[in-house]
Amino acid sequence: MASLRTPEEIDRIARKRAGAKLGWYVHAMIYLAVNIAMFTASAYGLRQRPWTIYPALGWGLGLVLHGVAVFLLGSGSGLRERMVERERERLQREQQGR
Repeated sequence: MASLRTPEEIDRIARKRAGAKLGWYVHAMIYLAVNIAMFTASAYGLRQRPWTIYPALGWGLGLVLHGVAVFLLGSGSGLRERMVERERERLQREQQGR
C-alpha cells in the first residue's frame, strides 16, 4: 500500500531523479570527450598502438553500470519502490511482533 505524497515530497523526489539522470548524461559526455581525445592522441602520437581500447572498455563498463543504476534500478523504475515497500512491511511486522 503506497502512501500519499505531499507536493513538497513529489518535488523533492522529482528533483532527485532528474539530478541522477542529468548526472549520467554529464558522465556520458565526459566519457565521449575524453575517449575521443585519447583515440586521437593514440592515432597521431608517437605510439600508434591501440592502447586506448582498454581504458575505454573499463570506463564504458562503469558508464553502463551507472546507467543501469539510474534508469533501471533507480527511483523511477518501480523496482526500488517495491523493494523498499517490502522492507518497510517486514520491519513493521517485526516491530509489531515484539
